[in-house]
Amino acid sequence: MSKYKEIKGFKVQTLASDTVASQVDTGAWASAASMNTARIASTGTGSASTNYIIAGGYYLPPSVDRSATEQYNGTAWTEVADCPQDLTYGNGLGSGTSSLLASYSQPGPVPGGYGPTTATHKWNGSSWSTVNSMNTFRQNAGTAGSTTAGLIFGGSAPSANANTESWDGTNWTETSDLNTAKTDIGGGCGVQTAALSASGSPATTEQWNGSSWTEVTEINTARQNSGKAGLYTSALCISGQNPSTYVANVEVWNGSSWTEVSDVSTARGYVGGMSPTGSAGSSDAIIAGGSGASLSAATEVWTTSSSFTKINLGQVYYNSGSNAFKVTAQSVPGGTWASGVDLNTARDGAGASGETHSAALLFGGNPGNVAITESYNGSSWTEVNDLSTGRSYLGGQGTQTSALAFGGQNAGKVALTELWNGSSWTEVNDLNTARATLASGSLTAPTSFAVGGWGPGVQAGVESYDGTSWTEVAEMNTARNGPFLSGDNSNAICSGGSVEPGVQTKAELWNGSSWTETTDINTARYNGGAAGTYTSALIFGGMNQAGTNDAETEFWNGSSWTEVGDLATARGYQDGAGSSAINAIYAGGNPNVASTEEWTAAETNKTITVS
Repeated sequence: MSKYKEIKGFKVQTLASDTVASQVDTGAWASAASMNTARIASTGTGSASTNYIIAGGYYLPPSVDRSATEQYNGTAWTEVADCPQDLTYGNGLGSGTSSLLASYSQPGPVPGGYGPTTATHKWNGSSWSTVNSMNTFRQNAGTAGSTTAGLIFGGSAPSANANTESWDGTNWTETSDLNTAKTDIGGGCGVQTAALSASGSPATTEQWNGSSWTEVTEINTARQNSGKAGLYTSALCISGQNPSTYVANVEVWNGSSWTEVSDVSTARGYVGGMSPTGSAGSSDAIIAGGSGASLSAATEVWTTSSSFTKINLGQVYYNSGSNAFKVTAQSVPGGTWASGVDLNTARDGAGASGETHSAALLFGGNPGNVAITESYNGSSWTEVNDLSTGRSYLGGQGTQTSALAFGGQNAGKVALTELWNGSSWTEVNDLNTARATLASGSLTAPTSFAVGGWGPGVQAGVESYDGTSWTEVAEMNTARNGPFLSGDNSNAICSGGSVEPGVQTKAELWNGSSWTETTDINTARYNGGAAGTYTSALIFGGMNQAGTNDAETEFWNGSSWTEVGDLATARGYQDGAGSSAINAIYAGGNPNVASTEEWTAAETNKTITVS
């Protein structure tokens, strides 16, 4: 006979601890055996925290030989054969038993004086040999790969350079440069055909696909001379300088974005970093030495849980440690903004559409009332076909592949409407009232909603688009210019805006036929971005009462507004996009910036309460 729970209930898993997004989230740094010699700016590499080698660097007292080498087996450091050359500010690739040291500075009276070299040295597990030199003098570069298939990039020679060279086990060959010349990289991640260059001076992030570099999302805390570990899709950036102070921050890269994880115990820079061949998701990252308050011999090892339960949205479980039932959900108030990739053309006054921050479209804008359209896939902006008519301060709605652009201004206010089919724009029926700085909303094209604006004077007028033509519907209770709008032409919330003679906080709900005043927003502002629906909305950025750019983000839960995480860059006069309050994008803005920010509400575990 079937059991009652099998008919009416469901099984709930019992866990000793909460679930996490990835194994990296369980990571922490632990102290390990110190090196025999405290040092800074040493050269290190390894394939795991139990297979690591470090050489050279600055020691105390200054007269000490800078070629001393130590090897780590996971338990202790052992002094081994000295490197043939005194060296500092170098980088290594390979493992602790088969490595290559290059991109370093000779600190003694060498030909040409103190500075970067082209020399390369190889370690076979017991002794060093000098092998063929690089083509470009450099120090403080990034590295990736092994002793038979390696890569070196950037560095100073003596100023920052973008040069990249590939190693085939015998010779170095010049290949495609980094997009941005940089130095003080502090190592790299990955292999010869798939590498990551992160932090440094400047603190850009680029991915290598074996033939070219692509700029991707920048690290949250800019730094230089940091340690690295992992692969080009799973990496750690460890400690470093920012720019003259030392930071303990550690961030993990998941292939598209950076997230802060557990800090190291001692903030320091110029560390001996981990191998580019390690994995950020395993217990095999290590940093040793470096400089904080003083030269250090300290070693720290990154350790992750040997077993973990991955977080899954909507899962319900019983936490036996806290004696509580929990559910995994996305909490909008816990969301954050993260840096994305810059637009190709800096601008404000553009229209936007898109459901998520990895599928968006931006079109038009200033300066010059341009027609430029760019499409975003989460890792890069690509220019696609232009609007038929260039303009700024226009409305936009829809998705990345089906969007509507309407209103705006060029020589004057326009009523022009254009439809995007995923590859090109086509002119369709105009608005009834030409206007600019209007609010626009709808989750899908070709239906749409145009609210308020300026044309001429502050507008209360509202128009609804059915896919063919615009129809005037009930006006708002309060005329407003540049309001925020979330939702569609059936249900929406409109808030903020500029009303002669000032900026306001008023909000109104639309039910498909009429407007009703509801709870005010916390900060009066206008001409910012909005995302979401009428019961779960975000507004962000804009211009405040003082006439300055605002960075605040507010969340609407259907009854009240709550201030949540601010934008990194305060800005206004730009449209935002996102079909939900858990996933939005804001790119460009006043004064003609190119920066992109992506809003994400992370999955978190919440206790289920019964009352």
